[in-house]
Amino acid sequence: MLVDSHCHLDGKAFAADRDAVIERARAAGVETLVAIGSGDGPPDLEAGIRLADRYSFIYATVGVHPHEAAKAADSTYDEILLLSKKPKVIAIGEIGLDYHYNFAPQEVQRDVFIRQLAVAREAGLPVVIHTREAWADTFSILSDHWPAEGPGGIMHCFSGGPREAEEALGLGFHLSFSGIVTYPKAVEVHEAARMCPADRLLVETDAPYLAPVPHRGKRNEPAYVVRTAEALAELRGESPGLVAELTTANWRRLCLQEMRGNK
Repeated sequence: MLVDSHCHLDGKAFAADRDAVIERARAAGVETLVAIGSGDGPPDLEAGIRLADRYSFIYATVGVHPHEAAKAADSTYDEILLLSKKPKVIAIGEIGLDYHYNFAPQEVQRDVFIRQLAVAREAGLPVVIHTREAWADTFSILSDHWPAEGPGGIMHCFSGGPREAEEALGLGFHLSFSGIVTYPKAVEVHEAARMCPADRLLVETDAPYLAPVPHRGKRNEPAYVVRTAEALAELRGESPGLVAELTTANWRRLCLQEMRGNK
């Protein structure tokens, strides 16, 4: 049984067959899905929660994606804190920095990131980090604003190499690997996957994005996390069953409220 620790099931890509996609995931052995609550950004922050309320095996996050950072208002942070108290909200995210697209000015992204880290500290929840072409600023902000001994967090869709992995691990983060681990040219990611400690390993799809081989270029969906776990197992010289066991236990320990004991 696997956990897809990051998927965007609320989006238009799944409008026509969302229920069937979820059924296929369950049939493939995905016991839990995490619906990332970014949606289209503020003022609606409940995209993930609406799905989690419909399915017992779906959990949610809440937060402002860096793409939508310019939409955040002072009231946004109060709303995130309020929503964080809902029983199926297990993390604040995805939050962070994206300097590839720069849909929001970088200084705005940094401010919104920092303010959401403060909300997460108050809520006592882990954070789900998005970082693209922004490693230095991401690590600098986390070093200054996120205690390594705190609730922890996830480097979502980890795309760095061993150096970035070491720094993220040193800050107390888990590394979540996506379909990128199946791409032959992603050598740096492969190396990071091999060296990641067993107790910090997670898997995800980031559906509908980044479908693994042999589905690359098509719409991704949570059932395909099975292929990502198989590729991760091959890279690490472990069995798929062990990777499933490890990643599921790691997610439960990090994210499930009854095991954190902080809600």
